[in-house]
Amino acid sequence: MGAGKTTIGKQLAKSLGKDFVDSDREIESHTGASIPLIFELEGEEGFRKRERQMIDQLSQRHNSVLATGGGAVLNEENRKWLGERGVVIYLHATVEQLLERTRMDRNRPLLQTEDPEAKLRELLAQRDPLYREVADIVIDTGNNSVRQVVQDLVAQLESL
Repeated sequence: MGAGKTTIGKQLAKSLGKDFVDSDREIESHTGASIPLIFELEGEEGFRKRERQMIDQLSQRHNSVLATGGGAVLNEENRKWLGERGVVIYLHATVEQLLERTRMDRNRPLLQTEDPEAKLRELLAQRDPLYREVADIVIDTGNNSVRQVVQDLVAQLESL
């Protein structure tokens, strides 16, 4: 959450001449409900089931850049599909950077807690090893501009 998947993904897709797809937006479009509402009505488990189905579908598309939700990596099938069907990029940022980027966003159900920083630390500790396991490219989004990150990614993708 807050690493820049959507922002960087859109610019990367544009640079590569590909379509951009965001799995969370696709879930919202198909259900007619926001992610926070899905969490409220179905819980995280219900949302993750929808997310898994959507990632299976979207990861089969060609000529696209797919931004997944931050928790998609928790599911083993998602990791398998993403790793087999495309190049996986892990956009890494520190907890402090993530907290700064997400502090005003009310559309992040997992961060609607008394201590968002502790929650981010917990999520990163859980997810970081999984991201690194599946990633073909790991890039730090911390202090670099979106433009610089995209340029670096294009260069790394060209060298694969």
